[in-house]
Amino acid sequence: MSEKLQAIRGMSDILPHETGHWQFVERKITEILNNYGYQEIRMPVLEKTELFARSIGEQTDIVAKEMYSFDDRNGDSLTLRPEGTASCVRAGIEHGLFHNQTQKLWYMGPMFRHERPQKGRQRQFHQIGVEAFGFDGPDIDAELIILSARLWRALGLKDIRLELNSLGTAQARAGYREILINYFSQHEEQLDEDSQRRLHTNPLRILDSKNLDMQELIKAAPMMKDHLDEESAIHFEQLKNILDESGIPYEINPRLVRGLDYYGQTVFEWVTDQLGAQGTVCAGGRYNGLIEHFGGKHVPAFGFALGMERLMALIETSGCDIEAQPLHAYFILSTEEGVTAAGMKLAENLRDQLPQLRLMSHCGGGSFKNQFKRADKSGALFALILGSDEVKNQTVGFKSLRDKSGQETVSWDNIGEKLAKNIQ
Repeated sequence: MSEKLQAIRGMSDILPHETGHWQFVERKITEILNNYGYQEIRMPVLEKTELFARSIGEQTDIVAKEMYSFDDRNGDSLTLRPEGTASCVRAGIEHGLFHNQTQKLWYMGPMFRHERPQKGRQRQFHQIGVEAFGFDGPDIDAELIILSARLWRALGLKDIRLELNSLGTAQARAGYREILINYFSQHEEQLDEDSQRRLHTNPLRILDSKNLDMQELIKAAPMMKDHLDEESAIHFEQLKNILDESGIPYEINPRLVRGLDYYGQTVFEWVTDQLGAQGTVCAGGRYNGLIEHFGGKHVPAFGFALGMERLMALIETSGCDIEAQPLHAYFILSTEEGVTAAGMKLAENLRDQLPQLRLMSHCGGGSFKNQFKRADKSGALFALILGSDEVKNQTVGFKSLRDKSGQETVSWDNIGEKLAKNIQ
């Protein structure tokens, strides 16, 4: 007996009745990104494994446990991208985008991590990433945080809050790392297995542990703010001042860290209590050393990524008014000989007149009653009714499917103008 045909675990289909809502949200986000002057870049989903090992860090969980990697026919190790920043940086270096210029970029697409699937966490998930290169000051940190706040307002989201922290420069973080190792080593018997493994490789991640048994120990750990370098402290204060002036509320979370090695100075997250354990909807920060790490010149950088699956789950939980774009008209064609061809021709003429018109022509025959049912089920706002008399008289019946108003007869010469008024 053959195995049941189904999607790979953790890689979910987005079905037609859902994609309209995704498109609505994606359209809102891209409109705002365009308003702020960010340009789209598209990168391949496959990269050389070395790219992520070097950027994310070989000791991180992502590289050590979660990446989908394989050798291709040439013996090269390739990886499905687990995140977008490394690919964006690679593309920028390869094509000279960072040479004596600034860049404001965004991308959208699937990422892949072999994690335990749960609500808001899939093995194939979708991200929108926003990256700014060549800007050293706190103003770009603030702009991206303010931009993300505008996204939530545009989508009607209220149950979401901003958390901030500073991780300091690489030098300050290296010193803080040793302080943490010394502290947690004195309490190693209280650490869980993951934290013991991270103790000498990535001790900052211990601060991010959700293990309830370790919270008192973590709460008593030395804080980064007490070991912050002067440059980062000034940068962080200036950022907070801009956010205060802009009316963006925030909380300082001294335990907010990053699992990726390339982050330093400002880090932030937009979090919610509406999604259980997967409460981070959007996260980002500064990564000034990553381009230099790949052999390029020093280029300051700041960016964020938001997870579409979590965002869509939050929208659903919050009951926000997210509408799929409806069909504005639906042709109902009788089966009388000659009518189908005439209807198809009229439909093409209307699409030529109104490129923005969403118009579905009925195909597949069926009774007049069943065609009306299909029109209604499609989500169309209006039905255009065409029979032999209408073809003869060069008219069409125009009827709303969403209220009880009567049917009108409109000439073919005027139907384009009629539809234009109803799709404003």
